[in-house]
Amino acid sequence: MKLNRVFLPMAACSLVLSAYGVRAAESNELGAALTSGKVGVNVRARYEHVDPDNVAEDANALTARLRFNYRTGRWQGWSGFAEYDYVFHVLSDFDSGAGTSPGKAQYPAVLDPKGSDLNQLYFDYQASDATTLRFGRQRILLDDQRFVGGVGWRQNEQTYDGFTVSSKALRKTSLQYSYIGYVRRILGERVPAGKNNVDVHLLNAKIALNDAWSLTPYYYHIDNQDVAGFSTATAGARLTGAFKTGENRIAVTAEFATQSDVANNPVNYDAQYARLDGTITLANDLSLGLSYESLGGGSQPGMMFRTPLATLHAFQGWADLFLTTPVGGIDDLFATVNYRLGPWSFTGVYHDFSAETGGGDYGTEIDASVGRGLGKNYSVLFKGAFFSGDTASYPDTNKFWIMFTASY
Repeated sequence: MKLNRVFLPMAACSLVLSAYGVRAAESNELGAALTSGKVGVNVRARYEHVDPDNVAEDANALTARLRFNYRTGRWQGWSGFAEYDYVFHVLSDFDSGAGTSPGKAQYPAVLDPKGSDLNQLYFDYQASDATTLRFGRQRILLDDQRFVGGVGWRQNEQTYDGFTVSSKALRKTSLQYSYIGYVRRILGERVPAGKNNVDVHLLNAKIALNDAWSLTPYYYHIDNQDVAGFSTATAGARLTGAFKTGENRIAVTAEFATQSDVANNPVNYDAQYARLDGTITLANDLSLGLSYESLGGGSQPGMMFRTPLATLHAFQGWADLFLTTPVGGIDDLFATVNYRLGPWSFTGVYHDFSAETGGGDYGTEIDASVGRGLGKNYSVLFKGAFFSGDTASYPDTNKFWIMFTASY
């Protein structure tokens, strides 16, 4: 039996029992730790419109997420955290995916199913000044979330059942290891696709080369018993840094990874990943970036590079047409503009998508967003994605969002 199958009920019981004072000699200290914690409340309401050329109906989704969380104080090195979400559908002309919204198959997908979710429940133990252990259901965000992330754009977040060790005991190194037994996906637990039974090992080490540059080698081993095609081993390294040229600052990222099949994956393959970014900051309020990202393809389905734990919306266009890597892989050449005007932040991105193997173009996309904070606790975002396809497999698609967030 996996650790996570018994840990979460035990963790919940421990929180309740400790509130009543399990040991009389420690009850006052325990009570202080429990009552001196911090409560958090977050409300996020979003309208999403989806207009693809290959679907007769447009999707119009108005959803809202209510989130409550609580972090305890610390007691003898231990602390706890619990987070609960509930997603409402106000306007539901959309398919929330994987059978979560019966009778809505005529609409495009908006992957925000309604319902409740125990998003996080974990205990932290401060083993030393340099090392922390975390046990339970937790958010795991590694680097830019290209390989492991929380899919935070969707209303129901992706979280993980397992344990994590984070340490800075090694000089100039931030080391993180996680073992995962279940992946709680964004579709929720009402459908089989919402939870994956896995044996996952994640190892990531960020090494500071100097004040401006760092190197992050990593190894991610995913054995997915529910989705065999997700069983992969990925090894790579990420180099990031910056330098000044005159009054301007240039930031650079270079990354390479190789991936192969493991465990129950029915396809024997090897594929590569590469990324190169350059961003110049011309002033405090303007930056320009040029980037190239490549996920390798193969000669048959299942041989392409894949990222089953990634925050996919952040990559290869906000229209989300490439959540699954095409058989021929994908090359994404894109330019980014960021500009700040007072409290407003503007972002524009232009993508040119093509096959990594076999030739052929997939299409181009323009993404744009503008947002701002409204005082200390509120923010608003307007965002759009406009994809123009060069093949019937990827039809023209327009998406638009309006989002309001309140946090306390």
